Formats: sequence, structure tokens, C-alpha cells
Amino acid sequence: MWNLVKAGRWLFGICLLGLAGQQFYFSDFRPVFVPSWPGHFPGEIVLVCLNNAMLIGCAVALLLERHARSAMLLLGGVFLILLLFCHIPYELVFDPYDKHIGAWANAFKDLAFAGGAFAMAGSFPDNPLATRRKMAMIRILELLIPMGSFFFSITMIVFGICHFLYLEYTASLVPGWIPGHMFWACFAGVALIGAGLGVMFRVRLKAVAILLGTMIFLWVILLHIPRAAMAPVADKGNELTSVFEALGFSGAAFVMAYGYTLTRIFPGAVAVL
Repeated sequence: MWNLVKAGRWLFGICLLGLAGQQFYFSDFRPVFVPSWPGHFPGEIVLVCLNNAMLIGCAVALLLERHARSAMLLLGGVFLILLLFCHIPYELVFDPYDKHIGAWANAFKDLAFAGGAFAMAGSFPDNPLATRRKMAMIRILELLIPMGSFFFSITMIVFGICHFLYLEYTASLVPGWIPGHMFWACFAGVALIGAGLGVMFRVRLKAVAILLGTMIFLWVILLHIPRAAMAPVADKGNELTSVFEALGFSGAAFVMAYGYTLTRIFPGAVAVL
């Protein structure tokens, strides 16, 4: 059990490090964090660097398991702020295609990352002896830990629906050496919707979340890495971004497979399912 949870944490941490590395390389926000607003504003590069520092700090805290619970709570809160004050205003005001659900893809990814961060936070035991010393913000964010799987599931369900709304495009992403492109596109759509509902309502949570995480991880190997290898910096590294995003989603699903509310403050704590 704990090997899978630790693997999920590592995948999520690698995702954060990879996205931060891309932002350093391109000196710009990844669209999953901040959408491409018309033009640039003064001091934007400073905000990019601060965002990178936050991502790297949170990733290191997660991988080393030092102050990881608080770091992941703050990260989840930042993702929600970006969703509410960047993605939603951008789609409603600036994006001419805002009526198409596909245009909201990065906003939903941001929501999934928020859910993943809260799940990561909840996978670390809380120390009730330290409750009085917690910042008020941390205590408030802890209330959102149970919502982590809900946020994540919404994105999985929406992306499953998008598989059918954009079926021809989705089928074109299936590697050429795999037969039955339409079948696999539909299968993936059904799997995402079903897994999203299963995680959301905790129906056979362990099996559903493990299968979801495994499926997304297989996409990393079979789909995203080959596409990124062919064009690592094209479209500002969009294909490589997809590799890191899928790793993060896979890791979040693995952590959710065993629940993320711990009963004790000791390293061997058992998850409550």
C-alpha cells in the first residue's frame, strides 16, 4: 500500500519540478497555471520566478516528506486562486471560444492539480499536538482536504466527455501502431467518466483509482513521451507539458486509491478507506 502512495507522491513531485523547469526555460507561465493573457505586464518574469520557487519548494517538501502537509495545502490553495482569478476571468472575458468546453481544458487541469495537492496533503498524518501552532490559513485549507477527490474527479469526468465531443481528434492521438483508434478513444472516454464517478462517490475506490492511475501512466509511456520526443520545444513545449501533467494526475490517482485521511501521527499510520 505505502509503496503505491509513495510512488504517487514522487510522480506528483516530478510533475511540479518538470513544469517549473519548463517555466525557467521559456521564462513564461505554463498555460495550466496562468492563461495566455493578451500582451505581457510589467514584472511578469518576477512572478514567474516566484511561481517556480514555490513549485520547486513544494516538490522538495513532498519528496523529502518535510513539512509536506502544509506545503501541499498551500499549493492547493494557490491552484484554486489561479482558477478563480486567472482562468475563469480569462475564459469569460478574453477567450472567443469560451462556449466550447475544450477551451476550458487548462482551467479543469488547474482544478485537478488543486485536488491532487489536497490529496497529497491528506496522505500525510496530522499531528493534533501542533494544532494550536498552525497558521489560520492552514487550518482553513485543511477543511478542503476531503474535497480533493471531488475536484480531481470533476476534471476526469469532463475530460471523458471531451473524448466523445472531440472524438476524431482524440482518436488521432492514438499511436499509429495500435489498431482500432476510435475504439480506444471511446474506451478511454468511458473509463475516465466511470473512474471519475467512482472516485467521487468512493465506489470501489481502491480498484478504480489504481486502474485510473495506471491508465494515465500508460498514456505517458505510449502517447505523451513519444510525442514529446518528436517535438520537445514545439508550441513552447506543449507536448512535454502534457508528459508532466499526466504524471501528476497519475500520481494523484494512486494516492487517492487508499484514501488520504490518516488515523495516527506515526510513520506506519493506516489510511481510512
